[in-house]
Amino acid sequence: MKKILLASMVSLGLSAPQAMADVNLSGFASINAGKVLSGDGAPQYDIPPTFLADYPIVSAYEEEWSFKPETLFGLQVRADMGGGLSATAQVVARGADDFDAQFEWAYLSYELNDNWTLQAGKKRLPLFYYSDFYDVGFAYVWMRPPADTYTWQIFNYTGINALYTGEWGDWSVSGNIYGGREDSDNNRLLSQFFFREPVREIWKNIIGGVLTLNKDWFEARFTHMRYTNERFQAGEQVTWDGSTERDGRFYGIAVNLDFGQFFALSELNRLDLDGNFDSAMLTLGYRLDSVTPYVGYSTYEQKDGEDGEEHNTTFVGLRWDFHTSAAFKVQYDKVDDKSFNLAVAGDSRSLTFGVDLVF
Repeated sequence: MKKILLASMVSLGLSAPQAMADVNLSGFASINAGKVLSGDGAPQYDIPPTFLADYPIVSAYEEEWSFKPETLFGLQVRADMGGGLSATAQVVARGADDFDAQFEWAYLSYELNDNWTLQAGKKRLPLFYYSDFYDVGFAYVWMRPPADTYTWQIFNYTGINALYTGEWGDWSVSGNIYGGREDSDNNRLLSQFFFREPVREIWKNIIGGVLTLNKDWFEARFTHMRYTNERFQAGEQVTWDGSTERDGRFYGIAVNLDFGQFFALSELNRLDLDGNFDSAMLTLGYRLDSVTPYVGYSTYEQKDGEDGEEHNTTFVGLRWDFHTSAAFKVQYDKVDDKSFNLAVAGDSRSLTFGVDLVF
């Protein structure tokens, strides 16, 4: 039904008079394969040797070669109605979802002036540097953004936001102020991986902001968000210290250095929610014409008395831009799971490769 709806939208847009809307189509895809070379798994949870490549959608590789966990196809439709008004919709079909097409984005934009744009609808929650183009593998050097850092269970929201772009002296500046909520029924990460029973995760009263500064070889991005969390597990409302709600605060900073051939990418994040959840990553790379080798490290830590979640990943990879719109990538990941009484997937060594393209 969703595929029929998408086809109908595209057909109507393409047949509409030019006076009504200028419709643009673009797309992206990743055809990836991988396997766990060795691993411990988490026998206490009946988890075999596993590499959890993507936490929010539970893209997991096991000991057999598979194309399903990270292969995806996306289509974006943008209709420009003129006068600064436009509509954007993005549909993604993922192997992890048996290629069931889902609307990831659907929002309206209105340009107030050269600096400010208002938007309303469903969008990606801009917690991390690569959040807005997380699904577009061609846009970054790795096979995927480091999983230890990009680990939260909510990644979209429905609401409103105001975008800013401008110049402050020699600095290029962009910003985003946003607010809304997300109600994730049968949340994938919590339901399928952590609790193994239906979990409804609600983030409400979301309000946040992003500021990015760029000059020459230096870029810094600062982000902060506040929200209220509710949760229902197996149909029963979860309480924390007798309360059905808890407030969370997210802080993040990303610093990127790009000297042409050599570059460094970094992120540092903290979620304050009944304790501190800390994540970080660092990547170093070197461009050799169309080939870019890179190495990196990511980490996640959350301690709660005798329990806690702590894991890190060391990775090394290569990107080859063999076409102006396509890149081949290969990556080796070494995961060390040091969680206390709460192993996520255990230690693992894995190999993944694939092609990312845009069209």
